[in-house]
Amino acid sequence: MAGRFAPRPTRTTVRGGHVAVPAALPRPAPVPGRVRTWVPEGPLDLGLVLGPLRHGSGDPTFRTLPDGSVWRASRTPAGPGTLRVSGQGGEVRGEAWGPGAEWLLERLPELLGAADDPSAFAPRHRLLAVTRHRRPGLRLTRTGLVLESLIPAVLEQKVTTQEAYRAWRLLVRKFGEPAPGPVDGRMWVMPEPRTWALVPSWEWHRAGVDDKRASTALRAVRVAARLEEAVAMEPQAAQRRLELVPGVGPWTSAETVQRSHGAPDAVTVGDLHLPGIVGWALAGDRDADDAEMLRLLEPYAGQRHRAARLVLLSGRTPGRRAPKMPRVDIARW
Repeated sequence: MAGRFAPRPTRTTVRGGHVAVPAALPRPAPVPGRVRTWVPEGPLDLGLVLGPLRHGSGDPTFRTLPDGSVWRASRTPAGPGTLRVSGQGGEVRGEAWGPGAEWLLERLPELLGAADDPSAFAPRHRLLAVTRHRRPGLRLTRTGLVLESLIPAVLEQKVTTQEAYRAWRLLVRKFGEPAPGPVDGRMWVMPEPRTWALVPSWEWHRAGVDDKRASTALRAVRVAARLEEAVAMEPQAAQRRLELVPGVGPWTSAETVQRSHGAPDAVTVGDLHLPGIVGWALAGDRDADDAEMLRLLEPYAGQRHRAARLVLLSGRTPGRRAPKMPRVDIARW
């Protein structure tokens, strides 16, 4: 596989009772990938833009390195691909490997928010104005891929993020495939739809996924082609198509199109914590429900997801209470 090398065996010979070991052969240099450079308009923070695509610190499809580069492994319509994104001096450099490399590079600008329009947001609250000023590099990503965000969203339904992240990590590592490129086996591409459909029930349980969420994921992958077509739709129409899958509701569809479409107005409803966070930040009400959250976000119609994102980035959150959703060890059932 390109970019992955096994050490060449060394040959030893015995001469006069002594073992002669030849000098180690030099390791071949990693195979370079396809490269594209792009100059964004205005500031761009790679961590802020691509961060929502990461599902926990151990996500096998996502890595960040100390040099500031971000690596993603994706299953594109052209096949698996690995993308490395780095920025320097106002220029973004993308390097990609695998059958999906060209597809990933072609959509690099949209992935980094080129289709997003931050100027459409007019803050009406001091907290939002200050946060936007402090985070000028925030853009909303658009991956153009539905299933890679839908499956993790399904896994996150009604459980703690730690449980969902663990399930994603275990399932991708066991049923996915090693990512192409110079990643040394540390990154994986999520399974293709047919592979998801063949995951045995006990493997879902071992990963801590209950029957309800597993059944929703299986129903989704069986109509994966129809769901991927939704990237050509407006976000609201795409959400309606996703919600035709039993088990996919407004929370899951919003979490998906926020990433697949870069939808600035797809506010997440049905979340355990977001209404209280938004209510506390904008009105000092930690007990706000979905209805109150939507009322507070109404002045930002068309940009409600961006407003909620700025609230989360502001750091102004109410004090923690006991978790409303207890952790359930499905694997022990």
